[in-house]
Amino acid sequence: MARLPLTGGCLCGKVRYEISKPLVSAGYCHCTRCQRRTGTAVSASARIAPGSLRILSGEELIKAWRPPDGFAKLFCSNCGGALWSQSQEDPEVISVRLGTFDTDPGIRPSARAYVSCAAPWEPIPDDGLPRFPEARKG
Repeated sequence: MARLPLTGGCLCGKVRYEISKPLVSAGYCHCTRCQRRTGTAVSASARIAPGSLRILSGEELIKAWRPPDGFAKLFCSNCGGALWSQSQEDPEVISVRLGTFDTDPGIRPSARAYVSCAAPWEPIPDDGLPRFPEARKG
């Protein structure tokens, strides 16, 4: 279990946040949208407990791309660093990018979603995690 609060931020350090409650779950997303957003084959994120995210600095720099479907993608407008995604239907549903934490967040991805879109140039490792063709179930 990681020490709380968990802290993190963007690449340039102007956006800083803390999470006051233990993380709920974590997973990998192989969707095309995540591939294009990150420039990599997969995105690793952790779902947070509702109401546990507090922005410490740089709130004015946080911008969002809101696709017509799916989660909004929030990022630092100064450095472009991806921060988290947020449900457009329920803003309390937030998944923070694991790479933004300052220290080990104490959670590991437990499933792989959207494997039907997996990048052909990066094979999915045989790690035993459950795989879902589309969104993770449950």
